[in-house]
Amino acid sequence: MTGGREIKAKGMNVKKFIEEKAAEIQAAVGKGVAINALSGGVDSSVVTMLGHRALGERLKTYFIDNGLMRKDEPQRIQAIFKSLGVTIEIVDARAKFFKALKGLTDPEEKREAITQTFYKDVFGKLVTKSRAKYLLQGTILTDIDETVAGIKRQHNVFEQLGIDPKKAFGYHILEPLVQLRKDGVRKVGSALGLPASMYKRIPFPGPALAARVVGEVTPEKVEIVRLATVVVEEELAKVKAFQYLAILHEDRMTGMRDGRRDFGRQIEVRCWDSLDARKATPTNLPFSKLTRIASRICKEVPGVVSVTYNIATKPPSTIEAI
Repeated sequence: MTGGREIKAKGMNVKKFIEEKAAEIQAAVGKGVAINALSGGVDSSVVTMLGHRALGERLKTYFIDNGLMRKDEPQRIQAIFKSLGVTIEIVDARAKFFKALKGLTDPEEKREAITQTFYKDVFGKLVTKSRAKYLLQGTILTDIDETVAGIKRQHNVFEQLGIDPKKAFGYHILEPLVQLRKDGVRKVGSALGLPASMYKRIPFPGPALAARVVGEVTPEKVEIVRLATVVVEEELAKVKAFQYLAILHEDRMTGMRDGRRDFGRQIEVRCWDSLDARKATPTNLPFSKLTRIASRICKEVPGVVSVTYNIATKPPSTIEAI
């Protein structure tokens, strides 16, 4: 199910795509069971709905609470899918992920730690328990492009890196969205009945907020960037942008709070205009909006004394920091 020619969003026959991919999933899994992890992002949400269209209750869907998600994300996503008739089980794996990330500062090492913890430890046990032989995954074409180009290692691309998931992790991976880019995935999500709040949702990285913490990832740092994310997403919700996010920098910054020197944290805000994430330009936000975001972050996020806005394009920058 991996590979094949790109299917462009413009002019694609969405109904035919869903029917064909559902049939491919059914043929691959047969009478067996498949398993998938839902993060709440566009890609994982769409592949979950597609998998349940194909397999019904024979697709076991889990939300892995890795401690790296947005505020109240596990419960919110579980409630949305329950309203769609899809049962989601939340698995608390926070301690395992933070233990795996302890002491790591290199971006690739952090991604590798998350990948290994997710697939070999947490998910491996779920696969054994469910007796599933297939993992349904929301890899899209942009993920593969960035891996092949050496821009960054994606958490969910194996065969493109020379890794046999069957030998390495004990199961086959099905990637029904791999011919699509983000705009095509959104069309499929709409046709599958997802609410607009899900299929139009801004992209969110597989490593979650770990991709937005420069340096070592700790519960304290994740909570800082989590609170900053709340502010950025609330303030930019009505902006027509491809993606917006907050990043926590490693360096400490000198600031002033209550008339005293405060050696605090720095948050970088990014907001992008893009079609498919291959290229992106910073959104020309009003300065009044930027100052409101900065004011709220400094007031609402403990320890933050500096807020910046990224104005570099992709390339040479990337949409995420890590």
